Amino acid sequence: MAKNKIQPKPVKITETVLRDAHQSLIATRMTTEDMLPIVEKLDDIGYHSLEAWGGATFDSCLRFLKEDPWERLRKIKAKAKKTPLQMLFRGQNILGYSHYADDVVQYFVQASIANGIDILRIFDALNDIRNLEAAINATKEYCAKEGRGHVQATVCYTTSEFHTNEKFVELAKQLEKMGADSICIKDMAGLLRPYVTYDLVKKMKEAVKIPIQLHTHYTSGEASMVYLKAIEAGVDVIDCAMSPLAMGTSQPATEPMVAALQDTEYDTGYDLNKLIEIRDYFEPLRQKYLESGLMNTKVMGVDVNTLKYQVPGGMLSNLVSQLKQMNAEDKYAEVLKEVPRVRADLGYPPLVTPSSQIVGTQAVFNVIMGERYKNVTKEVKGIVRGEYGRCPGEISDEIVKKVIGDEKRITCRPADLIEPQLDKLRKECAQYIRQDEDVLSYALFPKQAEDFFKYREAALDKVDNTLVDRENKVYPV
Repeated sequence: MAKNKIQPKPVKITETVLRDAHQSLIATRMTTEDMLPIVEKLDDIGYHSLEAWGGATFDSCLRFLKEDPWERLRKIKAKAKKTPLQMLFRGQNILGYSHYADDVVQYFVQASIANGIDILRIFDALNDIRNLEAAINATKEYCAKEGRGHVQATVCYTTSEFHTNEKFVELAKQLEKMGADSICIKDMAGLLRPYVTYDLVKKMKEAVKIPIQLHTHYTSGEASMVYLKAIEAGVDVIDCAMSPLAMGTSQPATEPMVAALQDTEYDTGYDLNKLIEIRDYFEPLRQKYLESGLMNTKVMGVDVNTLKYQVPGGMLSNLVSQLKQMNAEDKYAEVLKEVPRVRADLGYPPLVTPSSQIVGTQAVFNVIMGERYKNVTKEVKGIVRGEYGRCPGEISDEIVKKVIGDEKRITCRPADLIEPQLDKLRKECAQYIRQDEDVLSYALFPKQAEDFFKYREAALDKVDNTLVDRENKVYPV
């Protein structure tokens, strides 16, 4: 009797080299000029998507690179004609570090899709689904009208007594009911272990009908094994990075993963020779970043302490940079030990932007000042007040008293307390606006955006005061 033929279950890959890979390894400093020459070859691979925007790229463009993030998106979209572009969207935080009014969230979603984004990976740092409502609804409304816009709702993975696979599966079911088109398990610190992953993916695939995608980092050294077990459990898509910007605090490398799956039921079908050509483009860039000091050796190796400290890749590179600026690199190990203590004090938030930066910065202050919470950041006060939403665990009365004294804490959806902001913001930055998206840049990063606008004006004066010729479109809120 003939053997049953195995049904192929090709795994898809989201390529992160244009966003999370360089955010994790070089503090998001890759320039648009470095990206554009290779986009068409990336577009030709057949990836599920190219993650090319969102996360910290927006801030980095304005603050460090003196680039217009919207122009970067349009230029990448012009070259990536076949592959969906994906962004990381921080729910009510958008791409910033605090909550914004619903009208700003809605407008940012519309502008992002109109400028070229196809998939929005929407997450909340606390897994508080109330903070996802505005972004999910805005994406669904735009898609209904324009036929574009995919909601990938996110389960931020972490470990604590308040986080179990069963609770993550329940969260996925809630997100599906809210209108998610797919679910991403976002393991930002590389905490997943292979057999835990198998159990989580298997249970989630049984509980929801929509595709499941897995995102992790190589920090603890387990990520490739995690992906293989996830694939065996039925995961639909995994996130990988081209090898020169993979491993360490970045994602598993794309080429070895594709090679490992060749001639199996999970074969991606991607051309390894084409991937090697892309790898050859990024290798000199890697050397450039190493020589410039942007790529620090501290983020390149495997550190099993990650399982204890739970520090995600982007946070690690930022901590190194922060301590370097303070001439306190010798405090690195001490700061890592302080991070989980601060996290516990604040109710065990998953460590992902902005909570990772908030916890990390407070850990730095606690160590540098020599006294815990002697200097408390406004963002830590915001978490304790409830401005960011519900923390998974309780915050002790002692910490509440120490951080905010007798102030009243917020119990409703935080954005319900924020008045509409767009009209006010437009008036504030009216003198600088040359494209309607500028108001959104200003909304998220007022100081950095204003500095960039002034830089842009000076540059335009040198080229007859002309901006890139583009139809200026206003997106209705």
